[in-house]
Amino acid sequence: MLTCVICGEELLFEEDMKTHLLLSHLEDEMSCPLCSLSGVSYDDLTYHMNTAHPENHVQAQEPHRDNNVPSNPTSCPSSGTQATMITETKWMRNAFPATSFGGRTSSDKIRGPISTSGSACVTPDSSPTTRGCGGDERKTQGGQFPCPMCTLVCSTSPLLQEHVEVHLQVEDSAKGEGTRFLCPVCSVVCDDTPSLHEHVEEHFVELTRDSSALAPVSPGADLRLARKLQAEEDQRRRKEEAQLEAVEFKKLKEQFGLDGGGGYRRQLERRMEKAVAQGLMAPAEYHSKRAKVMEDLASGLDDGTTRTQGTLGALWEYYQRDPRGCAHIWLSAETDHYNSSEGDNGWGCGYRNLQMLLSALQRIPVFADRLTEGEIPSVPQLQRMIEGAWKEGLDPQGASHFNKRLQGTRAWIGATEIYALLTSLGLRARITDFHKHSGPGDTHPRMFEWVKQYFSQSSRGGRLPPRVVQTALPPLYLQHQGHSRSIVGVEERKNGSLCLLVLDPDCGVANAKKVLSADGLSAAMRHIRRFPSNMKHRQYQVVCVDQVLSPEEKQVCIRSSATLRVARIP
Repeated sequence: MLTCVICGEELLFEEDMKTHLLLSHLEDEMSCPLCSLSGVSYDDLTYHMNTAHPENHVQAQEPHRDNNVPSNPTSCPSSGTQATMITETKWMRNAFPATSFGGRTSSDKIRGPISTSGSACVTPDSSPTTRGCGGDERKTQGGQFPCPMCTLVCSTSPLLQEHVEVHLQVEDSAKGEGTRFLCPVCSVVCDDTPSLHEHVEEHFVELTRDSSALAPVSPGADLRLARKLQAEEDQRRRKEEAQLEAVEFKKLKEQFGLDGGGGYRRQLERRMEKAVAQGLMAPAEYHSKRAKVMEDLASGLDDGTTRTQGTLGALWEYYQRDPRGCAHIWLSAETDHYNSSEGDNGWGCGYRNLQMLLSALQRIPVFADRLTEGEIPSVPQLQRMIEGAWKEGLDPQGASHFNKRLQGTRAWIGATEIYALLTSLGLRARITDFHKHSGPGDTHPRMFEWVKQYFSQSSRGGRLPPRVVQTALPPLYLQHQGHSRSIVGVEERKNGSLCLLVLDPDCGVANAKKVLSADGLSAAMRHIRRFPSNMKHRQYQVVCVDQVLSPEEKQVCIRSSATLRVARIP
């Protein structure tokens, strides 16, 4: 006979006991074997065992038996009849297959209170008891622990916990049968995790196969591909650099008048046409003035419209009348002031300073024989004369810079072009390069001292020179970045400081004419005086003419100009 440990009903066969437990107890209310919880369903009891008795779950991982309870036999406590000798776990697996616990869900309502503080304990002097949260005790039958979910009777509480856990695992596996797993790559749904893993692996195998089809075959293909990509990148960069260089070179050509936009005559005609369009010049005046321009250009002489004569004489009278703290003043020979005109405005300063220098050389007897007195070449004529000097072999490097052509351009010229023209005229010229600052505050005191020595060489002697000295020396051509001027004298102040006197082609005709009047000269002096603090360019070049050249000396200068050398200070 078999007795139900839950209700005490006696049954003859084991199959009848299984059916009785399933119909009368598993689908009905159940009670916790470790506390006083009762009147709950199987799902509620499962949740209660996992939450209220986790410590018993841990102990069940290491099962042990009570020394006071027999370990082998399993008996029915009510009838005393000896049951079949099987182990607890094996009996449970045979008695309750996985399909016996299906059909219930975790959404069933809990029908009674759940205790989370109950604990199972076995005292050494008494049989095992189960204590609930209210303190009441429920003794087990014969000192053993019956399973609330089947007819199995366990000898110890840990074994019962392990046995109940197997029930829970079977229930969880039954619930998971309806779970579906969605592929994260496509829309395929898999039944279980291994199937999903295998399906996703197929995606990566296809991707690897596609990538391997495009991969290089030989081991050196990667290196060849990298070199090819690098070569394409280098070619692209060189192309961009060439385009940028072409744009910058075009800007430089426009800045220095080498863009082919026309020279002196074309610029003057555009200015007059613009004046006519704005109503500032009548058409008849335009044609009359244009005819005169063409006539002057054909003659090769400057028309004198921008020339101011008597500048040095006015300066000599000014210093005689009002020296204003000057200890000594040295002036160059008489020099005419030439301003830029509408035809060379913005680029003709070098040519205008060359006209100033030629106007002074014509008045100095030692140089007058090489020049025609009273005839100052025009700007286009000076361009032709410089081209002629290049044809003689002077300054081949400078000639190649301008492609041996200046006529019809607005090209800037500098100290080397002045040197080439003067040498072609049979005059010995020297270039002195003040290539870096020689004083505090980016100043050039060495250059000021050099200019003073140049002008004061005519007054050296035993006697004290007069306060104002007008020498027979030609002015100095002064070149710096972007502009050039003419030095026509130097002041030595009573405190020892020096001041250069310069004529600037860009000062304007009106300001140049002020020098000739006593009232306007004082105001015009601010355009003429240049103190060290006013001249802070990094580099200056000075061209001076000191004597004439014999034909043999001229040939020597032509040959030596292939590698043009200059004196550098400091």
